[in-house]
Formats: sequence, structure tokens, C-alpha cells
Amino acid sequence: MSFTKLTDLDLAGKRVLIRSDLNVPVKGGKVTSDARIKASLPTFEHCLEAGAKVMVMSHLGRPEEGVYSEEDSLAPVAADLSEKMGREVRLVQDYLDTVPEVADGELVLLENVRFNKGEKKDNEDLAKQYAALCDIYVMDAFGTAHRAQASTHGVGKLAPTACAGLLLAEELDALHKALADPKRPMVAIVGGSKVSTKLTVLEALSTKVDQLVVGGGIANTFIKAAGHNVGNSLYEADLVDTAKSLMDKAEAAGATIPIATDVVVGKKFDENEPAVQKKVDEVADDDMIFDIGPDSANALADIIRQAGTVVWNGPVGVFEFDQFGEGTKTISMAIAETDAFTLAGGGDTIAAIQKYDIYDKVSYISTAGGAFLEFLEGKTLPAVAMLEERAKD
Repeated sequence: MSFTKLTDLDLAGKRVLIRSDLNVPVKGGKVTSDARIKASLPTFEHCLEAGAKVMVMSHLGRPEEGVYSEEDSLAPVAADLSEKMGREVRLVQDYLDTVPEVADGELVLLENVRFNKGEKKDNEDLAKQYAALCDIYVMDAFGTAHRAQASTHGVGKLAPTACAGLLLAEELDALHKALADPKRPMVAIVGGSKVSTKLTVLEALSTKVDQLVVGGGIANTFIKAAGHNVGNSLYEADLVDTAKSLMDKAEAAGATIPIATDVVVGKKFDENEPAVQKKVDEVADDDMIFDIGPDSANALADIIRQAGTVVWNGPVGVFEFDQFGEGTKTISMAIAETDAFTLAGGGDTIAAIQKYDIYDKVSYISTAGGAFLEFLEGKTLPAVAMLEERAKD
């Protein structure tokens, strides 16, 4: 990948338009989780210290496009930013009608881009209006890099200069390190409820990795494919043959998809449901598999400790209930202890990282969901392709 980075450019006195991902949860007019805001701050500070006139744009929620709604306003984000940066961050609403007056070394937040008609469809006229606001466009929202929209793609094609922000560049470097030239052995852990939602990821990784660890509901489909009873567990009967062929495909590529030898079951999905350990071939018809057992978890932990690269997307059990969280906890601790380059992404994965307090022990944590998965699948992300194209200018 070859693209211009923000750090390559002289920003003094320039109008800099940054597309960030500040789509954070808001309740009662307050930001309730600020991880994405914190991740965006280094790019903001870099531009301010260089003496740029900084405008930041983002989406929030899913308002009806072209219609202002108070509940999807970025006002709470502006308040949170003001507090974090120790300076007033103005929220500018009518920036498409009047170019905002911004002083050197000042940062303003532009109102939710989804209030602008044509945003999602990458409307060229809207993209031109965005481009007219700046001398330099900075794409720093990896979480939206898989969408070709006016604020993530169209504006970058039309702005005088386009580059990657600090967060986006760091994210792409980490993904490249983990996937393009991984230190071996390479291990991928893919969890989640359904094979169908992660099928393309599993297919793409099955020939790239040395070991592909499947967890959660996905693992149940593979346990069934290996000839075991899964009782009442969540699994996808129509994808059992697909799971079998993935196991064959991985084996042909010299990789393995380890199947659990023991599991933790319950009779119903409930936080007070007792956890019962069983060998994988002892699952009863009325059992539901909610976690991997200690033998399987320890075997996976050994694989992780000996790895050169670990990519983690999804827990291996229902870790929200402590009695079904031991498998995910064991894997989390192994990821914290390994000398491997570790890359983690996805909402549930970050929740597990926070629960088991290993945030500082993971080499790189991606704040993105869909874009992270699409990159793992080997798809071209429109915003990244645009930056690569602009680097040739």
C-alpha cells in the first residue's frame, strides 16, 4: 500500500478537513463510551500544533438523510471534545451554505454528515462542496473506509490534496503487518454466533494461516461437521458441509482448524444457568454449548503462546455470563502473555479485552467493525483505494 500520510505534509495556515469516526454511543446528551474520540485525538493535536485551521467531520447514528434530528446531533461529541482538549470546540451547522471562519490553531466540529442529502450515495455535488472547504483532506475514519460515501471517498478524489490521518495510517500498517507479511506461525481466532456472517473471512483466512481457531456459535457448526452431537446449541445446519470443506481446504493448505475436545454446556441461555463441563462426544440432546472446556482452552492458549502473529475477531464463548467466560478469559490471558504481534478488532472482542483488562497487552486494537472484517477478507476498501490513487497525483 502506498499513500500520502498526514505527517508528510506542511500544514501551517492550511485549511484541513478531517473525516473522523466519532460515531459514539450517546445517552441523555452525554457520550457514554469515548474510545473512538480518544483514538482520533492524536490526529487533531498534530494538526493544531502545526498551526492548521482544522475542521472535523463525522457521522453519528442513522438519521433520515438530509433531515436534522437533535438526537443524532454531534453536540454531545463537541462538548466531550472541548473537555478533553481543554479548549472550546464549536459545532458548526451551516457549513455547506457558508464556509466556516476558522483561525490558525483552532478546531471546529462540523455537524453530522448524514444530515446532508447525498452523503451515503457519494453524491459528486456534495463531495465538491466538502472539497471546497479545504486545502487538505484527511481520511482518518477506518471504521467507514469500506463505504464509498461523499465524506469518506468523493471528497478525497476532489480535494486539492488527500492523505491518511495518524489513526488510519497506523491501522493500515498494523493490518498489513499482520496479514501481508505475518511472522509465522500465524493464528487467527474467529468467533461469533453464525458462520454465515463470517464465512468469507473464514474462507479467506483458511489458506493464509497456520491455525484457524473458530469460537462461539461458529464453532458449534464445525463440531457438528466433525461428527459430534451439538444438542440444542446454536448452529447452522445448512452450513455443516461448508464447514467440512473449509476444514479440508485448510488441511490442503497445511493449516488446521482445531475442534474442541471438551465443552461447557447449559440447558438454557440464562445468566444464572449452571455451567457443566463435558467431553465433546458426551453432549446430550437437550444441552446447549456455551463455551469451550478447559482442555480445549489450554490447548488453544499453547497455540497462541507459540505463535508469531495472532489475529483475533470474536470471543469463543458467552463470556458476558462469567460461568461461560473461562474459555475467552484463558485465550485473552494467552494473548496478553504471547510474544507474537497481536491484532484484535470487533465490538465483542474489545468488550472481552476490557473485561479481562488486557487493553495494554494487545499490539494493536482496531476500533473498526465492518472495515476490519472486509480487510481480513482481502476486499479493497474504497477509501483506501482512493488514497492510493491520489498518491499517484
